[in-house]
Amino acid sequence: MRTRLATRTLLFVSLAVAGAFSAHAATPTVSNSRVNLSALKDTGTYHRFIVTYSNGSLQRSDRTVMMQGINGAVRRAGLDKTKVTASFQRKLATGSDLVRTSRALNRDEAAALMNQIAADPTVLDVTPDVMMYRDPLIKAPALFQPTTFTPNDTYYPFYQWHLKAPDGAITYFGDANHGGANVSGAWDIADGSNVVIAVLDTGITEHVDVDTSLADAGYDFISDAFVSGRPTDDRVPGGWDLGDWTTTEPWLSACTSASNPPEDSSWHGTHVASTAGAELTDNARGMAGIAYNAKILPVRVLGHCGGYSSDIADAIVWAAGGHVDGVPDNQHPADVINLSLGGSGTCRTYDQTGWAVHVANQLGAVVVVSAGNSNDDARNYSPASCPGVITVASTGITGKRAYYSNYGMAVEIAAPGGGVFQDDDPSTGVISYDGFVWQALNNGDTTPVSPGTSYSGYAGTSQAAPHVAGTVALMQSARKALGLRPLKPLQVLAILRKTAMRPSMSLRDYDHSIGAGIVDAEAAVEASVNGTRNGPGGLPR
Repeated sequence: MRTRLATRTLLFVSLAVAGAFSAHAATPTVSNSRVNLSALKDTGTYHRFIVTYSNGSLQRSDRTVMMQGINGAVRRAGLDKTKVTASFQRKLATGSDLVRTSRALNRDEAAALMNQIAADPTVLDVTPDVMMYRDPLIKAPALFQPTTFTPNDTYYPFYQWHLKAPDGAITYFGDANHGGANVSGAWDIADGSNVVIAVLDTGITEHVDVDTSLADAGYDFISDAFVSGRPTDDRVPGGWDLGDWTTTEPWLSACTSASNPPEDSSWHGTHVASTAGAELTDNARGMAGIAYNAKILPVRVLGHCGGYSSDIADAIVWAAGGHVDGVPDNQHPADVINLSLGGSGTCRTYDQTGWAVHVANQLGAVVVVSAGNSNDDARNYSPASCPGVITVASTGITGKRAYYSNYGMAVEIAAPGGGVFQDDDPSTGVISYDGFVWQALNNGDTTPVSPGTSYSGYAGTSQAAPHVAGTVALMQSARKALGLRPLKPLQVLAILRKTAMRPSMSLRDYDHSIGAGIVDAEAAVEASVNGTRNGPGGLPR
């Protein structure tokens, strides 16, 4: 979570990106600090743009005037010569406007158009509406998968090192556990009761060991039929996962490549939600979840090939209890929002994602996001770089940074995500049972099987983030049980930082910092109810 004032640009640095502009431009274009070009790639194409106008401007309130300005920018960029036109799509919950060009633009054309739009002095920000993605899956081999059910969360003693104390105890598979989140210690204090965790992801599937009681109360925010897999460009009730496979057309051609091969449906949202608390616990079956008595509100924002940032921004506001035009208000506002997703580009003050997080924080929701799996500086990714979020890096069972995890000053804290290999060392080439986070998964290859009965191990910062989201839910639940007011987002962050574990493995080398340490659920929950007004963040009574 960024702690600086909202007026600063996001991602700790202000980028005035000097892009390469279109040779078609009728007038020269100049790099503009109100234009976010950081998400544009040389090989990318762009046909959706988000424009934020200043409050009180005619463009913000009058769509006709706004579109006159946009089409004027199209002409000034020289794009009308290739028959490009622009159309209005919708107003976002943040107050920004989404517009679409009649054809996809290359990087130079997009940069030229964005700069020409920003030439209007009433424009505060212009950004491309880019696709965000779940983190690339690192999945345990099939031969590792559990195969039988036996009583009392059968697999918890064997597979779920990540929920246990990092006390060096030897696991069932022979590794010393120095990287667990100490959730087991927190369960004596709280269980997540009276807390709602919104999981913005691929949705959720029916499973014999997963609580889906709020699935119908969730919402599918994907507004593009190609991405949703539904027949129309609309949003529909229910947070159900319909599948995100890319093994068949039209997604096979449009979304896969040599570096991004076709995949069956990931059921990513089910796995993430199960870690946070959806996994039924102490029920003589399967795995355990963290805030297992919290209510999980699934919100579908990722489908085939990813999800647009404009849909994700609206979903953040809605999940926190804010209003989104055309969607019934959320009857279960979230105390915690988990975003195990991201895309390239910086997150700036007036970007729709950054502003949506600000709105959610103002409504009292703590927003937890994954740092990303690119072994890169998290400041180059969104929403990891947004102010107001708690950005989570991934560690393995030894307590050191997972080899794939993003890092840097944008990261606040780490959590178990799995190191994949023996001793969290990819050079060994030996894949370990203890290298993964284990939870429920659906059995279907493309469309979901109902109910699912399988479990699987994934590794990634996607798996690390819900460890923190679940811990936050336990913190708020403990306070509510004592009649105390919920903590504010900054107070939550202060406690997580103060109580984080600092293992022997270095977490804070200058090049690869991953925050204050590894989340300690027991210590964080204890501090959340034992703090005083002079304690972390000035805890309210």
